[in-house]
Order: sequence, then structure tokens, then C-alpha cells
Amino acid sequence: MLKKLIVILGPTTSGKSELGVKLAKKFNGEIVSADSRQVYKGMNLGTGKITKKEMIGIPHHLLDVVSPKRRFSAAQYQKLAIKAINRILKKKKIPFLVGGSPFYIYSIVEGWQFPKLKPNWKLRKKLEKKSVKELFEILKKLDSERAKTIEKNNKRRLIRAIEIAKKIGKVPKLIKKPQFKCLILGIKKPKEELKKLIEKRLLKRIKKGLINEVKKLKKQGISWKRLESFGLEYKWIAYYLQKKLSYQEMILKLQKDIEHFAKRQMTWFKKDKRIYWVKNKKEAEKLTKDFLKK
Repeated sequence: MLKKLIVILGPTTSGKSELGVKLAKKFNGEIVSADSRQVYKGMNLGTGKITKKEMIGIPHHLLDVVSPKRRFSAAQYQKLAIKAINRILKKKKIPFLVGGSPFYIYSIVEGWQFPKLKPNWKLRKKLEKKSVKELFEILKKLDSERAKTIEKNNKRRLIRAIEIAKKIGKVPKLIKKPQFKCLILGIKKPKEELKKLIEKRLLKRIKKGLINEVKKLKKQGISWKRLESFGLEYKWIAYYLQKKLSYQEMILKLQKDIEHFAKRQMTWFKKDKRIYWVKNKKEAEKLTKDFLKK
């Protein structure tokens, strides 16, 4: 019988962390983060990482796992996250997987089996210089089937698919072996409300020292290129610090970029019919209670 896991997902700024903490407190749980940037140490304000105070004593796992200088893959994440979930279950507690990175979330929910291939950094470096359009064309020639299903604008995913196709001829079909029985709760907000929340949160983080956080990371030896590769806050603030755009331009472009990011997250989540979209904490509590009773 599969062990139970509760998943809380949604776009950026929708209130996932807060709901996760409330449910974990009520149902004697612990939280496993599913955020592809919160795994990095020192990237706090930029990733909207939950603070110690906001955790209200609820243990959180998979935050601050690796230095931003190091590369960290979804396969590495999956391995560590499954270990953390099993540790929580061993303590007779309820694991909550909370985040907005679809790739990380579904690697756990669906138990993706990643191809056991060592990364080819030389090839990746070469492909990194190409545009997403060029990468898509390369993949189409190598493996037209995979090209049909891949996210066309996801550079990292395109590079990995090309790398696998070059090594073994074509990207193998994704094998899924779920290890957990999941209840998936989603939070979404009306478009205009989310827009306002994104703006409010961005300005609050700037006030708290977001620009200094990026300066500090640079001082620690993280290159501009690496900072830019993290996207969103790190990318636009890195451009601003390099005097490639003004403060006002940086704020405007960053706001737009975060809005687009939220839209992309929702595009992915909307396809999943297993998600229960909850309107409030009460609804989430009832669904959780019923799921745990079964």
C-alpha cells in the first residue's frame, strides 16, 4: 500500500507556504519544499524563502541544500526529497510537499524514472550559447517524438533532451513509478489580484534588501552569468547592477517577468485534473482530514 503525501501547489505569491504551515501544524506534519531555487544557500529574498519566524516551529526540508556555485538537478532533488518524505513518515508524521516548481513536484507525485546518464558539461556549455529556437530545431532533428511533447521555451529541458538524444539515440519514454498516494491541493488567485500581490511582495522584498542579497552573492564569487541563469529577481537585478538598465526599468521588467512566470506555472497545473483547487483554509482542512481518514 502506498504511503500518503499531501501536495500544496500553485503559482508564485499565491500563499502556498502559509497554507502548508497551517495544515502541517493542524495535522502533525512536516514540510518538504518543492522549489528549484530555494534549494540554494543565500538565495532567500529573491526566492521568497520562508523565514524561521513564518515556519512557527514546523520543520522544513530541502531548503538551503547546496551552494549556488554548484549545479543541482531534478534527479538529485527527487532523491533527497523522497528520503526526507520517508524520514517524516518514519516518525509517524504527515509529509507535505509544498512548492511551485512543476518539474520537482511531479517527479515525486508521479515517481519519474530519470535516465541514468552523467551530465556532459562540455556539450551543455556549447548548447547554452544557442537560443531556445535553435535548440528546439536541433532536438527536432535528433528526436522528433520528444520535440512534440517538450516545453519549447524551456532552455534547460531542451539542453538535457539533446544531451540524452545524442548519447542514446533518442530520449526514452518517461517511466513513472509513483511511491506515494497523493492528495493535491492547489491555490490560485484571480489574475488582477495576483498581479497586485506580486507587485506588493516585490517592493517589500526590495525594501528588505533584495538588491544587497544579489550583491552579496556576487561578492561570494558567483558570476553574473550564473546569477542571470537563476532568472527573475537575480537576472534583472544582475543587469541593473551591471548598469545594463535603470532602476525603474529593472522593476518594470521584473514585475512583468514574475507575472509571466506565474502564468507558465498555471499553464502546467491547469492540465492536471487531480488537483483540488481550494478557496480557503477550511476547505483545505476538510479535504486533508477526509484523505487521511481513508
